[in-house]
Amino acid sequence: MSGDRLELGFIGLGIMGAPMAARLLRAGYPLRVHSRTRRKAEALLHAGAEWRDDPAAAAADCDVLFTIVSDTPDVESVLFGPRGAEGALRKDAIVVDMSTISPAATRGFAERLAQRGVALLDAPVTGGDVGARDGTLTIMVGGQEEAFERVRPALETMGKKIVHVGPSGAGQSLKACNQVLCAVGLIGVCEALTLARRNGLDLQLAIETLAGGAGGSWTWQNLGSRIVAGDLKPAFMVSLMQKDLRIVQQTAQEHRVSLPGTALAQQLLRAVEALPDGGALGTQAMICAIERLAGEDGAVATRSDPTRSEPTGSAPRP
Repeated sequence: MSGDRLELGFIGLGIMGAPMAARLLRAGYPLRVHSRTRRKAEALLHAGAEWRDDPAAAAADCDVLFTIVSDTPDVESVLFGPRGAEGALRKDAIVVDMSTISPAATRGFAERLAQRGVALLDAPVTGGDVGARDGTLTIMVGGQEEAFERVRPALETMGKKIVHVGPSGAGQSLKACNQVLCAVGLIGVCEALTLARRNGLDLQLAIETLAGGAGGSWTWQNLGSRIVAGDLKPAFMVSLMQKDLRIVQQTAQEHRVSLPGTALAQQLLRAVEALPDGGALGTQAMICAIERLAGEDGAVATRSDPTRSEPTGSAPRP
């Protein structure tokens, strides 16, 4: 395996995967790509990527295979399902899974691949679609340090902060912590804005004033501003956050940790999921549940149509 000319495969070309793969391609890496929907690969194919029909074909002859798909079963299918990558990966290859999945399952996948002489790095990201396009993602990596160092140059084309955080599963465990911060922090943002509204305050002025104080946060500035604008379009969908929080709670149960704030966030987002197409709204739609509890049902919806599709902001995915 050469340090500067790794042969790469990339599976998963969604909101995050496509721009991440594009950055690898622009950096000069030979790239084979696969996605369930070929249409998502068209821009990459025009830019010089090579299409592969299934995960096994995408993994063949690769030094490093990147994957970024929705959930734990999807990663398992890509790696070990019919025409999965496992049988095609050559000895000493590295799989870099950038999905957000179960830490325990990740460790199991790593053990299975190790039997074939293949290293698995779990490398979930935070920074959203904007970070994916700009190459400013934070990438938290678990697994063998030697394998991490071999793929670091490729990771540096996609991220600004790249940290080896521990053994297999450690990256996914830290991503779970990140999602706790996002979900519980969002409760505070929604409650503060509802209280501000009931007190007749200028909400945008409240965002700007408190942003630099002890209570300020990325969530307050970015998702708070979207809430004030009545913009509930997704940078990160409620349904995906609920998937992540289920992984968080499963991990917490394995380690006998109580997460009452996370549980509350799950219940509030569940109330949002009960709305028409609620699971497809952005996580900032938690405001709908908080407003309903305050007797302000519809306060956001009356300011803006939350289902409109044109983008109005650049808040990144958690």
